[in-house]
Amino acid sequence: MSAPVLELAGVDAGYGQFRALFGVSLAIGTGSATALIGPNGSGKTTVARVASGLLEPTAGTVSVNGVDMTGRPAHDFARAGVAHAPEGRSVFATLSVEENLTLSFRARFGRTGVRSGLDRAYELFPKLSDRRTQNAGSLSGGEQRMLTLARVLVVEPKLMIADELSLGLAPIITTEVYLVLERILASGTSLLIVEQHIDHALALAHEVVSLERGQIIFAGPPDAIDASASFFLAQP
Repeated sequence: MSAPVLELAGVDAGYGQFRALFGVSLAIGTGSATALIGPNGSGKTTVARVASGLLEPTAGTVSVNGVDMTGRPAHDFARAGVAHAPEGRSVFATLSVEENLTLSFRARFGRTGVRSGLDRAYELFPKLSDRRTQNAGSLSGGEQRMLTLARVLVVEPKLMIADELSLGLAPIITTEVYLVLERILASGTSLLIVEQHIDHALALAHEVVSLERGQIIFAGPPDAIDASASFFLAQP
């Protein structure tokens, strides 16, 4: 069996004197999706930051494709194929949609790869093609989220960490974004989906991990969750 794309083993992590994670262990296989759920403050975003190298754990290990990456900087995780789409909208507001994408793709693919990157971005998110000359700051919240995702997904990462994709989005836009994630998953990219509103994540996931107060309280397939067991589920 091949090594998991991502494996956290006995991870503790926090911020200064505040400890946010306690002995968290999880593994994500190639081409699979894991939904990480739990209420606000449960440690979901901290797991995402540890998994992408943005936060170094105080104990435990983080491995990518069987290689111990613990303590390495985030750009090493990126080179290993880990992409992190954080909550919120990370765009250059005064630049056009196409300028935002071009900056990203030129840095990743070089000048000659920009055109194919743009074509792929517009294929994934046709709305961005319609808005290509529009300043990113004037886009709707959903369109800004699409732009952020396009910059990540065109790189075709081995693992994408999607942090609170539905936050602040209209239901119809959330559905559209998750349809793109379904296509990405089918192409072989693994997913770690961090969500508070869980319906879409559960529909896509092969495994669910539920956190409470920085500890895993459930790990298993989505159909093993009893919908009446509210402690498994994120609370709005």
